[in-house]
Amino acid sequence: MKYYLYNPLSKSKERPEFLDNLDLSICEVVETNVFNHREFVQSLKEDDEIVLVGGDGTINYFVNQMDGIELKNNVYLRTNGHANDFISDVEDYSDEVLLNPYISNLPRVEVQELDKYFINGIGFGLDGYCCLMEDKLKKEKKKVDYKKIGRRGILKTKPFKTTITIDGKTYTHDYVWFASTMKGRYNGSGMMLAPCQERTSDSVSIVVFSSKSKLKALSLFSKIFTKNQMESNKHFIVYTGQKIEVSSNIPLTLHIDGEKVLNVTNYKVTIK
Repeated sequence: MKYYLYNPLSKSKERPEFLDNLDLSICEVVETNVFNHREFVQSLKEDDEIVLVGGDGTINYFVNQMDGIELKNNVYLRTNGHANDFISDVEDYSDEVLLNPYISNLPRVEVQELDKYFINGIGFGLDGYCCLMEDKLKKEKKKVDYKKIGRRGILKTKPFKTTITIDGKTYTHDYVWFASTMKGRYNGSGMMLAPCQERTSDSVSIVVFSSKSKLKALSLFSKIFTKNQMESNKHFIVYTGQKIEVSSNIPLTLHIDGEKVLNVTNYKVTIK
C-alpha cells in the first residue's frame, strides 16, 4: 500500500487535486493533523511506501519525528505547489522524489534547548531576519519578496562579529551579515548560499557574508539569487566540515529550515 500523508492544516490550506484522483485500491490518504508518525511507520509492512505531501517543513518534521527509528520503507515527497528549497536542489525529479538517499545522513543543530536535524540550512543574521519578516508579512497578508526583505535588513540592522570553529580550527570574521551552515545549496525560498554543497556528502558548508560597507553589502546580496552566484572572495567565505560551532558577539535571530529561534549567540552543528 502507498500512503499519502497530508496535513489539512498546512500553510497551503487547499487540498491538492491529485489526492482525489488516486487509485484507492493501492493508495490511501492519511490526514496527519492529529497523528503519531512514529507509531504509523513502525506499523507498516516492508513493501509499504510513504508519500509526504508538502514541502521543506513537511520533510523537516518527518525526519525529526523519525529520530532513532531505522526507516525500512521508501519515503517520497510530492510537492504542493509552493517554493521548495529541497526540490530546487534535486535537478532530475518526477512528481514524487525518493527521499531516502537524502535523509540518511543529516546534520544536527544544537541551539539553546533544541537538538534536531535540518535538511536545507540554518543560520543567523540576515537570513534569520528574513525568516522573521516573512512571518510578519504573511500575517499581514502581504507579498513576501526575500530580495526586498534582505535589502531592508541590511539598511535596518548592523553587522556582527563571529567566531567559527570547524573540525578544531578557529576563524574570526568582522562585519558579518550572516553565518549559515548548509546541507543543500538553497535556503530562504531561492537564495543560493552554497552553490558547491552536495546533499549526499558527509560534510556541510559554512557560508560567511561580510562587508564593512552597507552599500557594498546591498550590491552583493542580490547575487545570492542568481544561478551563477558569487565566487568565494573576501566578502563570501565558504568553509566545509563535519563539526562546527558558530558564535556572535550580539544576540541574533536564527532559523532552522525556516523555524525561528530568537536571541541566539551560539549554535553547534555535527554530521557523522
